[in-house]
Amino acid sequence: MTKKESQTRQDKLDAIIKSGINPYPSKTNRNASILKAKKSNDDKLIIAGKIISIRSHGKSTFVDLQDESELIQVYFKLDTIGEEKYTFLKNVEVGDYIEARGGVFKTKTGELTLAAKDYAILSKSLLPVPDKWYGLKDTEIRYRRRYLDLIMNPDVKKNIEIRSKIISTLRGFMQENDFIEVETPILQAIPGGASAKPFITKYNILKQDMYLRIAPELFLKRLIVGGFEKVFEIGRQFRNEGLSHMHNPEFTSIEFYWAYEDYESLMKFTEKLMSNLVTMVSGSLKVIYQKNELNFAPPYPRITFDALIEKDCGINIYKYPTFKKLKKEVLKKKINIDFKNIKVWPKLVDELYKKVSRPKIIQPTFIVDHPLVLVPLAKAKEDPAYSSSLSLGVEDRQAGNLQKSQTFQLVCGGGFELLKAYTEQNDPKVQEEKFEEQVKLSKAGWEEGNMMDSDYIEALKYGLPPTAGWGMGIERMAMILTDQHSIKEVIAFPALKNPR
Repeated sequence: MTKKESQTRQDKLDAIIKSGINPYPSKTNRNASILKAKKSNDDKLIIAGKIISIRSHGKSTFVDLQDESELIQVYFKLDTIGEEKYTFLKNVEVGDYIEARGGVFKTKTGELTLAAKDYAILSKSLLPVPDKWYGLKDTEIRYRRRYLDLIMNPDVKKNIEIRSKIISTLRGFMQENDFIEVETPILQAIPGGASAKPFITKYNILKQDMYLRIAPELFLKRLIVGGFEKVFEIGRQFRNEGLSHMHNPEFTSIEFYWAYEDYESLMKFTEKLMSNLVTMVSGSLKVIYQKNELNFAPPYPRITFDALIEKDCGINIYKYPTFKKLKKEVLKKKINIDFKNIKVWPKLVDELYKKVSRPKIIQPTFIVDHPLVLVPLAKAKEDPAYSSSLSLGVEDRQAGNLQKSQTFQLVCGGGFELLKAYTEQNDPKVQEEKFEEQVKLSKAGWEEGNMMDSDYIEALKYGLPPTAGWGMGIERMAMILTDQHSIKEVIAFPALKNPR
């Protein structure tokens, strides 16, 4: 915007104020949305919206006015609104908000138009929307000035609306299945419930460090200990990790916990939930994501975590249960893994899965029975492979990397981890040992390792019934249902590095 254009807008604002009219009134008399007005025969409609374009022809002026629901042409005629009001129109520009009163008619070309009998300014804009904004390739500018992006790109607005519909559909489904919605602390003294690096903040009055939660899991399970049987929470989580097209440091998740169930029954429930969600939001069980048709019709195929890696890498991870042995085999197979930040067995196993196997999964698939060391809050699977490990050497047995867990993930779309679930560990002694193991792994270089949570162990000692838990990232689901490659497209205001 040039200095002259800026001064012109300021001059018009000054003229409005000088005429005794408030350019920023507190309220409007609007009695109908534009969409509703288009369907009405009332000649006393009052609509309001943002001016998208203005076309003047002597004693007639046409304005395209847009609100959240629709766009309509508004016709201002000198003989109808009077000379004073018509002359005042010269102070109104593209970007301003106005209200207009009148009735809707159809022009000779068939366009629905509101014939204005009167109008009023609601908000004077001092900056015009950039002419070349639509189709802008610099996505960072789009994200930083999202308000302009929403004005100019209808698809961006639609993405946010679909995300909202996903949340409301999930909430309705959980309530219909007798789950109670709860809220748990976002500021936590000990972060837990996921393998992730937390954000640290300071609680000044208590003079102690606090953490933004990485997951609500441990508090939700405390509620199960307290007697609730079906609880869920939809809320923000915070993970101090990298930015990518799949990751944002703050995101929204839904988690639920269900007493007297296990991960097998949750897989059946997941198929029911997902088929309902996709149908309600998209109108079909089939959706297109990045040129692939994904079919969410149950049942979903299942494959164990270790079988998947063996299929793609040619390595049976349980034959190499120490970091040193597994690394040697990975190098032998010439698999492209960067070992710079990988110092422990679970991190290496997870990297094989994420870099080699996960990207190959297109159709919704359950990945089941992850190594227990990757999910320290899950219950172990009674696996013959672990029982037979007594024949292994002492180092291998002590590594503790041979047990499988009662877990599953739903993956699709070329590597999307949509959700994760497992049968919860409810033995306080075993859980304490798993926390201790995580602390050792953290000291060995695994930043995502869990901390010891003694209060949670104490809660378990009062008794946690057999329970299964489940969590899904809302943004990942929104990416699938809006066919977006980047998570930033489904977040109203994604995280960005401060501009220099």
